[in-house]
Amino acid sequence: MMNLEELFKKYEAELCIVEARIKDLFKSPVFTIPLIGKHIMDGGGKRLRPLILLLSSELSGYKGDSRLTLAGIIESIHTASLLHDDVVDGAEIRRGKVPSHVIWGNQIVILVGDFLYSNALRLAVLQKNQKIMEALSESTTRMTEGEILQLAKTGDPEITEAEYLDIISAKTAALISASCRIGALLGSLSEDKENALASFGTKTGIAFQMADDVLDYMADEVELGKSLGKDLKEGKITLPLIYLLKDASEKEKSGLKDIIKNGFKKSGLNKMLKLFKKYNTIELSLKKAHDLIADAKNELAVFPDSPAKEALHVIADYTLQRRK
Repeated sequence: MMNLEELFKKYEAELCIVEARIKDLFKSPVFTIPLIGKHIMDGGGKRLRPLILLLSSELSGYKGDSRLTLAGIIESIHTASLLHDDVVDGAEIRRGKVPSHVIWGNQIVILVGDFLYSNALRLAVLQKNQKIMEALSESTTRMTEGEILQLAKTGDPEITEAEYLDIISAKTAALISASCRIGALLGSLSEDKENALASFGTKTGIAFQMADDVLDYMADEVELGKSLGKDLKEGKITLPLIYLLKDASEKEKSGLKDIIKNGFKKSGLNKMLKLFKKYNTIELSLKKAHDLIADAKNELAVFPDSPAKEALHVIADYTLQRRK
């Protein structure tokens, strides 16, 4: 079985076309828009969502040009959401580089994010496929709901696991699921196969975000482009901390709530890391993600074995193989 790097190499030609179509979405006579676009695109990014859409299309028997345009649209929607997220979070680093809002300011970057959302959806309308428009519109709506719910739960130690799952299902999994569903729609699959592929995307997306949240407590800024405890600094209560608040003693729980209430302090993070080890919280969180990936791969059982199916399995497994 090939690894992710080999997979990207195999689809390099298609992804180069997708890259050009993302660049086209930043075209504007307002010079700041392509300027910020260049800064973002120079910052890289794995282009995982476009690859998922291309593979889902292939699995569904579709190899037409629309898949390349829609892969660019999906990545542009993702990019727009990152522009907004970085402003909301006050992020100081994005993929190891200075984020756009630090250079150009919050107001311009929020508006460029709006431009990118609307331009991506404008291009999607030109595909003249109502079901694809519904999938894109629903995912962008869900992403915004997820971000707002996350903000509402910022610094709230009473957040439940169900609420956390709601947040990441919306903010991360919705667009990955839409990438899979669009591939199925391009191939005119039956409704059960379309839903199976979309469900694969949802479960993979949830596991991807779970693993990312776990890595926040194991982070190496050079490798991941994020600093240790970044989520905690922003007041995000993620799965490892939710499990810890459930398992810890009353005294430890009270101390944890003080750490959350007082915001990020290095000493507080160190205490938390010790408790993670004591209660095996990181391992429990990763097990949850592992179980979800196994479920996600089972969703593809309705499809015959093929290189595209194997490639989607590789992507699902990759979500658990990233390192600190």
